[in-house]
Amino acid sequence: MRVYLDHNATSPLRAEARAAMIAAMDMVGNPSSVHAEGRAAKSLMERARADVAEAFGAVDADIVFTSGATEAAALACAGRDLAGAAVEHDAVGAWVSDALAVDAQGAVTVDDPHVSVLQLANSETGLLQNVPAGIAVCDMTQVFGKLPLDFMATGARMGLVSAHKLGGPKGIGALVLRRGQEVPAQIRGGGQEMGRRSGTENIIGMVGFAAAAKAAVRDVGDGRWDRVAQLRNILENGLEAASKKTIFVGKVASDLESPNTGKIDRAGRLPNTSCFVTPGWKGETQVMQMDLAGFAVSAGSACSSGKVRASRVLTAMGFSPADAASALRVSLGLETTEDDVLRFMDAWAGKLIKHEARAA
Repeated sequence: MRVYLDHNATSPLRAEARAAMIAAMDMVGNPSSVHAEGRAAKSLMERARADVAEAFGAVDADIVFTSGATEAAALACAGRDLAGAAVEHDAVGAWVSDALAVDAQGAVTVDDPHVSVLQLANSETGLLQNVPAGIAVCDMTQVFGKLPLDFMATGARMGLVSAHKLGGPKGIGALVLRRGQEVPAQIRGGGQEMGRRSGTENIIGMVGFAAAAKAAVRDVGDGRWDRVAQLRNILENGLEAASKKTIFVGKVASDLESPNTGKIDRAGRLPNTSCFVTPGWKGETQVMQMDLAGFAVSAGSACSSGKVRASRVLTAMGFSPADAASALRVSLGLETTEDDVLRFMDAWAGKLIKHEARAA
């Protein structure tokens, strides 16, 4: 049996989202039509919009549905002179004209008022950022559905989210706008999405997104991610016992003392994410070896067209290019079991022994 440990790349579709999408497939109307079928489709769409807004803590903001967080970033960032951290996701980093240095914890090192775009959590390392109030664009993609999140409380003017990171369908996301915040339309036509994104709406994706968002917020409130954090800490402590030279990005000494703690560690990481560097053992090689052993993991962000390369996030944090190319990311999900973690630990340790024997 294969074990999926790459939830930061995408998470399996939730049962709630699947059921909502199947029901929506019978909806025949176009939401722009004025007849009864069109009005019914529009009502379903607006219910989905309201549900996403409520889940995101954005009931007083506008939800603009997009094809995902990448398109939302383009809609938010195009035409702006933006400064952001050197560790931004490529979808946002592509629009940053002033890349700001970060420290060893991936945090912006200066209290600079001109910071205008920032990720709340890094997809590769899981490390959290302190986002200044009033920031123009906040990438909340990895946090939404894993930690409590209230968009209005962040002070951000715009937020980026994607459904498939929290168990919704691929191909749907949203740009969240504070009321009064405008963006120039990138896709023009019939004026859908309040004139911000034209084109017939993806109602099936919208209702799947809304159902997943509601379920995700419920799971956060129920403390289900505390158990995931426990498993992440068990994993890291076990791997550290197998390899004293492996470096766990963002892990602090206090984590070693209580392998079963379910709290976010002091370094400020997502509860499910472990990024670790084993010098001399390429991440690409580890990914392939673990894949053959039945485990899906990654060497960093999955949004680079299948490329495996030295992590620019880790080099920005001070790792050498060689070490940055020796990173592996394991990201757990709500359905990950302790047996999954223990099996991975055993398989990884076995591959490490073989690697070290070949290198001797």
